[in-house]
Amino acid sequence: MQKISGKLVLSAATLAVALTGCANMSDTQRTTGMGAGIGALGGAAIGAATGNSRTAATGAAIGAGVGALGGYLWSQRMEQQKRQMEQATQGTGIAVSQTANNELKLAVPADAGFDTGRANIRPTLAQVLDQFATGLRNNPNADVRIIGYTDNTGTDAINDPLSVQRAAATRDYLTSRGVPARAIQIDGRGSRDPVASNATEAGRAQNRRVEIYVGERAPSRG
Repeated sequence: MQKISGKLVLSAATLAVALTGCANMSDTQRTTGMGAGIGALGGAAIGAATGNSRTAATGAAIGAGVGALGGYLWSQRMEQQKRQMEQATQGTGIAVSQTANNELKLAVPADAGFDTGRANIRPTLAQVLDQFATGLRNNPNADVRIIGYTDNTGTDAINDPLSVQRAAATRDYLTSRGVPARAIQIDGRGSRDPVASNATEAGRAQNRRVEIYVGERAPSRG
């Protein structure tokens, strides 16, 4: 396999830095720039795998374009929704953050959102979802993922369905507030992917959760 030219890698890296480092760029432009740089590196790697330096250079250029189109945008609308949700979740135990992939994430402790062993939504979570749905209705390019988790108490035969049921209940509540069902995907992971040790009650409480992710796609140009 031919090695990628050091100059080509440097050019791609320089592209990423140049496109993301400008102080007067918006978050959306900065994210697009990073995607372009990553795409350029990927394109160069494909070209190098073919043993053709010219193909590597062409791949870098094409990859830059593809990379600029990929991923999610962190727009002013996303930033506004993040701030709104930070206010709406104060005192609830629900954590709001921006992920490395430019998704808005809500980490909902199951103990705050649901009754023990059940999937019915508590009033505290319902109030948060009411606010959340408003932002989603105003963002036609939003993709939503909802993932349920449990601790390791009990068997997979109990935990897996419960995690799915809680994700589904969250989805159903959002759709009842006008969020299009086609925009929402759900999954249940049961006791897999813990974020804390299951050896303590505090750790198990952290693992019992529902995570909601929202990503804004670039608008289509069709």
